[in-house]
Amino acid sequence: MDRAEDLDVRGRTVLVRSDLNVPLDGTTITDDGRIRASLPTIQDLLRRGAGVIVCAHFGRPKGDDYAARAAGGPSLRPVADRLAELLRRPVTLASDVAGESARVIASTMAAGEVALLENVRFEPAETSKDDQVRGELAGRLAALADVYVGDGFGAMHRKHASVYDTPLLLPHAAGQLVLAEVAVLRQLTSSPARPYVVVLGGAKVSDKLAVIGNLVGMADRLLIAGGMAYTFLAAQGHQVGASILQADQIPQVTTALADAAKAGVEMVLPVDHVVADRFAADAEPEVVHGPDIPDGKMGLDIGPATRELFARKLADAKTVFWNGPPGVFEFPAFAAGTLAVAEAISHVTGLTVVGGGDSAAAVRHLKLPADAFTHISTGGGASLEYLEGRELPGLAALEAGT
Repeated sequence: MDRAEDLDVRGRTVLVRSDLNVPLDGTTITDDGRIRASLPTIQDLLRRGAGVIVCAHFGRPKGDDYAARAAGGPSLRPVADRLAELLRRPVTLASDVAGESARVIASTMAAGEVALLENVRFEPAETSKDDQVRGELAGRLAALADVYVGDGFGAMHRKHASVYDTPLLLPHAAGQLVLAEVAVLRQLTSSPARPYVVVLGGAKVSDKLAVIGNLVGMADRLLIAGGMAYTFLAAQGHQVGASILQADQIPQVTTALADAAKAGVEMVLPVDHVVADRFAADAEPEVVHGPDIPDGKMGLDIGPATRELFARKLADAKTVFWNGPPGVFEFPAFAAGTLAVAEAISHVTGLTVVGGGDSAAAVRHLKLPADAFTHISTGGGASLEYLEGRELPGLAALEAGT
């Protein structure tokens, strides 16, 4: 994969596909981590005399056509404003994705200038399953620039027009963020230092079964928490009360437990819980000692004994990958488990990777220092699919010749 830093970009217009899909509260950005992660590549290109057009998706716009989606939003306006603040230079926001506004901006762009296209998902073609439909949008995007740089790692697992089809039409290279993400993931999948411990949380076990299956051949220990743990506990015959449960996944989970045992991989599940009678920030927390949860109660965090158990299982680790919070960290009464796991991982002296998505959000929400971990990924789904051993379309496109 060619590096963006090696491209000759002086006097050229570069289309940079970034991942700027940040959370919003109204029009206020609540976590600008992904915007900050996109800065090094953009700044390097500007420093070397390029004009930069940034392309990104934002949320999941609803509607059958461009007009409906653009009317419903979300617009990238708040992102453009924040990007301008962080770059300390103006950022022109196009009023469309690859239409007249984008073409005018691209044709008049000078070295050192930055523009942001509107939310690429306003174009239904961006996510189309039809190669020809995606290709038409990719052609319009490619016409805006001389060179393409892929730096939106969080979208690399999507076969979308701006991620997969556009780089095939232009000279292309990978940005600094994508190169850093791939380098870390290669360390996790190629002879990692041992013990190699994986911590998996999050709500749905169905989202993680494929990666669990692949990690059984690589990791030494899997620590399972979050909502997905209750399906594992149910598969072992435990009561889970009103906790989130994917009953249809119990056969697959039973197989995963058996495969781990056969491979000699230690599977560690919660031994106690913090529960409540409802899913709410002001719900009264209660510790349940033991793995069984009584009827009418739902597990919202791992309990104190599990926190200690997980800390012990992480203490001798030389490689750690963490994806998914162990509890509902957004509610202060149910954040202790996530904080405990994050702190235990931060004490590991080897490679520690926070696998993007909610895990990265938890680190920032709990105000943990980013330098406590080797790497905080920007791509939850992309990281998981890489660890599943699947080809990421965006990476495949960057590795292909034009």
